[in-house]
Amino acid sequence: MENTYRLKGALPKVGIRPTIDGRREGVRESLEEQTMSMAKAVATLIEGTLRHPNGDKVECVIADTTIGGVAEASACEAKFEKENVEVSITVTPCWCYGAETLDLNPHRVKAIWGFNGTERPGAVYLASAAAAHAQAGLPVFSIYGKDVQDSGDQTIPADVETKLITFAKAGLAVAQMRNKSYLSIGSVSMGISGSIVDPHFFSDYLGMRTEYVDMIEIMRRIENEIYDKDEYEKALAWVKANCKEGAELNKPHLIKDQAAKEADWEFIVKMTLICRDLMVGNEKLAEKGFVEEANGHNAIAAGFQGQRHWTDYKPNGDFTEAILNSSFDWNGTREAFVVATENDALNGVPMLFGHLLTGTSQIFSDVRTYWSPEAVERVTGHKLEGLAANGIIHLINSGSTTLDGTGKQRNAAGEPAMKPFWDITEEEVKACLDATTWPSANREYFRGGGYSSCFLTEGGMPVTMSRISMVKGLGPILQIAEGYTVELPSDVHDTLNKRTDQTWPTTWFVPNLTGEGAFKDVYSVMNEWAANHGAISYGHIGGDLITLASMLRIPVAMHNVPEERIFRPKVWSAFGTKDQEGADFRACNNYGPLYKNA
Repeated sequence: MENTYRLKGALPKVGIRPTIDGRREGVRESLEEQTMSMAKAVATLIEGTLRHPNGDKVECVIADTTIGGVAEASACEAKFEKENVEVSITVTPCWCYGAETLDLNPHRVKAIWGFNGTERPGAVYLASAAAAHAQAGLPVFSIYGKDVQDSGDQTIPADVETKLITFAKAGLAVAQMRNKSYLSIGSVSMGISGSIVDPHFFSDYLGMRTEYVDMIEIMRRIENEIYDKDEYEKALAWVKANCKEGAELNKPHLIKDQAAKEADWEFIVKMTLICRDLMVGNEKLAEKGFVEEANGHNAIAAGFQGQRHWTDYKPNGDFTEAILNSSFDWNGTREAFVVATENDALNGVPMLFGHLLTGTSQIFSDVRTYWSPEAVERVTGHKLEGLAANGIIHLINSGSTTLDGTGKQRNAAGEPAMKPFWDITEEEVKACLDATTWPSANREYFRGGGYSSCFLTEGGMPVTMSRISMVKGLGPILQIAEGYTVELPSDVHDTLNKRTDQTWPTTWFVPNLTGEGAFKDVYSVMNEWAANHGAISYGHIGGDLITLASMLRIPVAMHNVPEERIFRPKVWSAFGTKDQEGADFRACNNYGPLYKNA
């Protein structure tokens, strides 16, 4: 199991700020222990619960002293800057001097937990400090427990725990993106608007660079042998032992002979190594004299154009994308990469969001077809039942999806799952590989050949589909649809699947319906989806995505997340409480992107 941080820069930390009533000679002294205990309890919770996507446990940094005024707030800030704190949580059981104890760092996401107790007015400070943040133009998340606690109670109530973890996860995701890159390998694929990579979106909203490499760089590195030859031999042997060729479905005149097929495998394995090295570098290249190439582009996400300039000529990127996006390869289990098919950066971003929030691999799919119950019954004679009774959406990508998407991993209850790499067993890796075949690429689509990943996702997994879209005059918006994967009888699946390209990976998806708006029925979800692609993450993480989007000031235009799981900065209520979706748009417009003045 690989457990290293492969990007340049340090992992972000969570800072805990214990604020206190500054009055000496009795008041402050009586609160010191309780206040610092709150800070330590929050640190213990976060460090015991959260991991970074690379597997490292999240670290917390507590201010050296409680913070009773400006001088101690400044000392805390100096420590946080030194310790790479990019997420802060202020805690207090009492009244403090609001404007004097704020975290004023404009790019650090921040929250305040005000203890709900009657002995001291922690809730009063929470309200005062939240108002001061609003007045200063610094949105803050307000955490206030539902039930009153006794002053000596050092436990964290369940509702407070949930908000602390939701906030910390989203805040760390924001921090991990900052100063990293999106690497565009190639340019615009087949006129897909999402692959028109906008540097201003990445810099203003995500704090990221955009890097661009022509696909000819892959050929240069292959021809000049700018890759680790030892790892190439290891990878090729692993592929031959574990990646089963699928059915050959090309027309006779398009079928490559065996020697050409073997050459394709050799080519795409080299291509996979090279694309990874382009993203994160490889010190082995420096040993070969390629010092510049060894650096990589510090890319936390990437996209490969492929179609058509590349795929009309050379083997496609399906294997490369599928293996990089998986949580394992010839080196064992490791953190999944984020690589967008067709360089659709606007689908790569929600893939990145999902990966940073969960540590798991992400599915990239076309949101291909809505099958109504009537249409399924007409074509197959089968009446949809259970979760699928109201219709299904066919998620299928043109040859590439993470192998974790097979659903062959298992959670604690033995149910299909997609897990962080550190929880994946060797048996589960084998199950994912065994469930995947690699048919020869459809050469009417991919003239250069190659191999596509082909599998059927197991049903019963809770998943969340999301997508970023750009609207002129409005900017980016996020769409979210929580739901489940479903299984169909094998003959029904075969009939429906063969109407498209059966060499590609399929996931049958059903969104959770609310009976209203875009989620009144399955057809409406498909009809309202803003683009042709979706990013699918394991678990119902829509609430986490909403919190993350509010931090970045990206409004959520469509979601089916229950109200009790929605957590945004307190000041959002100043923009309206009746229509939360409208208030979100107004708040995001008012504050603008997080890094607009960076």
